[in-house]
Amino acid sequence: MPFNPREYGPTVARLLKNAPCNVLGPGVADAGMRDALAALTPESLIAPHELHDRGMALACTAGLWLRFDFLDPSHRISQDIENPTGSFWHGIMHRREPDFGNAKYWFRRVGQHPTFASLSTAAAQLARDTQAGSAAGYLAEQADWDPFRFVDVCEQAGDKSSPLEALCRKIQQSEWELLFDYSYRQAIGK
Repeated sequence: MPFNPREYGPTVARLLKNAPCNVLGPGVADAGMRDALAALTPESLIAPHELHDRGMALACTAGLWLRFDFLDPSHRISQDIENPTGSFWHGIMHRREPDFGNAKYWFRRVGQHPTFASLSTAAAQLARDTQAGSAAGYLAEQADWDPFRFVDVCEQAGDKSSPLEALCRKIQQSEWELLFDYSYRQAIGK
């Protein structure tokens, strides 16, 4: 099912209304979003729902800062969330820096995340639909999500405009959407 920001309440819908797909690297922070992101609280983020898990609402906040290429604020938040989801957001941030070794460190701390099965399926479908070479072939055939291999593929793709880089961006977008959905649902207790 396609990602629909309206499913996450008016605050998230407003923030993500025109959010573009992120680049693989650090990107350029969207200065026009800084104040709106800085004003977020766990409660305002998940409104109109009741807050069930503050840490997971903060994980959503880390994801939103990352979505608009504010790596430092995302990093400050995610490094203080001591659970697999916080480590996942932290790993994505380091992969985008790019600090590939540090990204792998944080992905080791994730272990097996509940989003991995859906991410593996999404990545395999995206890879089957592209002509991005042997790395895409590996992603199309994987049975389980391997975040370490994806770090390697992103490093290989670099910031070159290529079919592999375009594929990695699409997979990274699916990764963000699946992890945000998981974080949000945990934050509201669903």
